[in-house]
Amino acid sequence: MPEIYIDNKRYEFEKPGKVLQFMLDKGLDLPFFCYHPSLSIPANCRQCVVKAGMPVFDREKKVFEIDDEGNRVIRYFPKLMTACSLDLADGLVIHTHETDELVKEAQADNLEFILINHPLDCPICDQAGECPLQILTYKYGPEGSRFEHKKVHKPKAIQLGPRVILDAERCINCTRCVRFTDEISKTYQLTIISRGDKNYPTTANGREFDDPYSLNTVDICPVGALTSADFRFKARVWEMNQTPSVDITNGKGCSTWLWTRDNLVLRVTPRFNEAVNDHWMPDAGRLAYRKFNENRISRPHLRPDDAGQVRTSWNNAQLTLQEELEKVTADEILVIGSPHASVEDNYALRTYFGNLGVSRFRFLPHTEPGTGDGFLISDDQAPNTNGVKGLGFDEIDEKSLIKLIETGKPKIIAILDDDLLGRTALTEEHLASSWMIVWGTNHNDTTRAANLVVPVTTAAEHAASYVNVDGRIQRTVPAKETLYTNRRLNLEMSMGRLDHYGTKFDNWVSDANRIDCIPAWEFFTRMKSDSDTIAWESSRQIMEDIAGTFPVFREVSYDRMDEENGIQLKLEQDSEVKPA
Repeated sequence: MPEIYIDNKRYEFEKPGKVLQFMLDKGLDLPFFCYHPSLSIPANCRQCVVKAGMPVFDREKKVFEIDDEGNRVIRYFPKLMTACSLDLADGLVIHTHETDELVKEAQADNLEFILINHPLDCPICDQAGECPLQILTYKYGPEGSRFEHKKVHKPKAIQLGPRVILDAERCINCTRCVRFTDEISKTYQLTIISRGDKNYPTTANGREFDDPYSLNTVDICPVGALTSADFRFKARVWEMNQTPSVDITNGKGCSTWLWTRDNLVLRVTPRFNEAVNDHWMPDAGRLAYRKFNENRISRPHLRPDDAGQVRTSWNNAQLTLQEELEKVTADEILVIGSPHASVEDNYALRTYFGNLGVSRFRFLPHTEPGTGDGFLISDDQAPNTNGVKGLGFDEIDEKSLIKLIETGKPKIIAILDDDLLGRTALTEEHLASSWMIVWGTNHNDTTRAANLVVPVTTAAEHAASYVNVDGRIQRTVPAKETLYTNRRLNLEMSMGRLDHYGTKFDNWVSDANRIDCIPAWEFFTRMKSDSDTIAWESSRQIMEDIAGTFPVFREVSYDRMDEENGIQLKLEQDSEVKPA
């Protein structure tokens, strides 16, 4: 097998590749700025230089030349090489800063050149704490600056577009942002202007940076040159908790990170998942922080008679629903599942009403034809359409749903977290003759028209799974506390931050911003009667029931989803299996 020597240690490789990526895959340390595994390689920052050479091979004798000590004679390249662009080769010898003083000096000198005109903005820069330039300067840079002249000044706080702000003085011209718009989003909206120490990235005159993936340039910027307009000056990265999750604003279901402080989601960033979204996500998915924080339903709401909605207790909400259900038969109940709700909540809805004798369950897909781009934005606006189908809910269109309500005249309509009025699938006239209960996360047209509203958790507050448009099931991890959960007691929640330490001053211990809500499945558990089979204690247990009932979800578990970064389902299997 081909071999390569790095700092006098032997490594084997199977596939062609570059030295830098090979070292990163092996967990070896080498500084770099401009390189990104999903972008082209310009090798313009020069930070990843190494000393490289090949053993001398005698073609006539067909043997390697050996020195007096019995080692192979190595002929080194005349100049230091950039590891990001250097191909792996059998017998290649690499020396990094760990074993070569020239490489160490070159990396320190390069950092000194980069820092000559870089402003001392670290105390006020959003990138502080996760800034590669800051980190590498501490690790490999000079102890101080010898530059005593006035720094070059460039435009600051320039609004490139609705979501991205540029500070040109911080830019080190790695060109990652330009390459992203050229190679990934293909909008070609950014370019480098001017020359020498005056250049920086910007848009063409009169154009704005409105790329639907623009905030990815903020993620990959190795300094604080590009910042998010929404997150700017909101929090320090070491103050926030980082939790893995899933984008619930689109059918693609990008893997994400939720960043929380004071029990609020302050930003959403992409989480690498080669099978779903690579390193990227659309800007629209990042706006989910508003759904998690704003306009939330807290405590149940009840509409007594024809009066307006008022807050009520959980016990009263349960008793009210129980009283209404006792007035009707199973045939007079219309149950509408939701592609916006999790697999577990939809299963709990189906199980509870199935125990009451309801046999048919509907759901209305939320698609907007023409909005997809063939990349990470799909026509499907819901994160779990395939999950609802896999549970055996019958898909129905708007006209058929209206006809079903007008002809069947259900006395009770149960809707799980779907704004059917807001997306004009139904009107209040269609629902006027029915008593309606809605399990919802945020106030909307549908919840305001309901007779009973039960507040339920969002993807930021519960552990639950979603099946994307490609049939891959992924799960969320609770990032926010509700009124009834505690980060220290909930084993699903993470206590780790970027600094890995917890103190009594941690912002996550605040009781502020807690919503009075519970997972939908927990409400159905509270509603169970002595004859019910509902006895769930966690969403993990619900998934075990689902995996044992529906062929589509066979062998699915939270542990597998965590280990494999999601599981690819076989959606063509027959899922029409009724829960026991």
